[in-house]
Amino acid sequence: MFSPTGEIVEAARVAGVGVGAFNVITVEHAEAIVAGAEAAGRPVVLQISQNAVKFHGGRLGPIAAAARRVAELSAVAVGLHLDHVESDELFDLAAAHGFGSAMYDASRLPFADNVRATADAVRRGHAAGIWVESELGEVGGKDGAHAPGARTDPGEAAAYVEATGVDALAVAVGSSHAMTTRTASLDHDLIARLNTAVPVPLVLHGSSGLPDGELRAAVRGGLVKINIGTALNIAFTDAIRATLGDPAVVDPRKYLKAARAAMADTVTRSLRVVTEL
Repeated sequence: MFSPTGEIVEAARVAGVGVGAFNVITVEHAEAIVAGAEAAGRPVVLQISQNAVKFHGGRLGPIAAAARRVAELSAVAVGLHLDHVESDELFDLAAAHGFGSAMYDASRLPFADNVRATADAVRRGHAAGIWVESELGEVGGKDGAHAPGARTDPGEAAAYVEATGVDALAVAVGSSHAMTTRTASLDHDLIARLNTAVPVPLVLHGSSGLPDGELRAAVRGGLVKINIGTALNIAFTDAIRATLGDPAVVDPRKYLKAARAAMADTVTRSLRVVTEL
């Protein structure tokens, strides 16, 4: 069933568990994420990034409509989130295309400019019924725009949330986007200080590079929305490679079915990690 992202995140926060938010690139991604969530019996968030919209020729409508319909038909609560949006035009399309939330990413800008741009986006988003996430402190590995090793300062984060009115904050605590090995470690002391300083739910980007123990500790420390993308794509690609080892396979349904099943298994496992603490 489709549910507002904010309600899903707040329920998890009250329960002291995490919510998995998984990146959607194709319809198979959306189907796999929901199938995995249903197998785990857990709510989930489908998120479509600005980069994924670019992949679809800059057209948000088709992939958003497909993801929204997959969410509506689910047996568990499913949120729809527009992620890492740097374009004001795209951000302002979120509500019209059925999203319950969006992440406005002005992290490339200096602090004061980030505050001004994000506060304006929050005003527009809230007027349209959108729950707004944003980012302060760079998260490593995002197309060179985010410096590896960066960390979010708790005092600055608290001031940023108060000045912008965001509903959730993505923080830099040691993870990196697009990691293909699960070798990252987090600054758990910093997570605890951020959780004390910041009044809104905290979001972890770049979670694919973290071992299970690190993820569980992060959620216990106060991180709530756990973003996962690369882990799905690894499962997707590995399954396709294995299926195409048979040169007789030419029907894409055969290898996409295998890829979808592999992603669903990854989602189920990941959701259990962040909810069974």
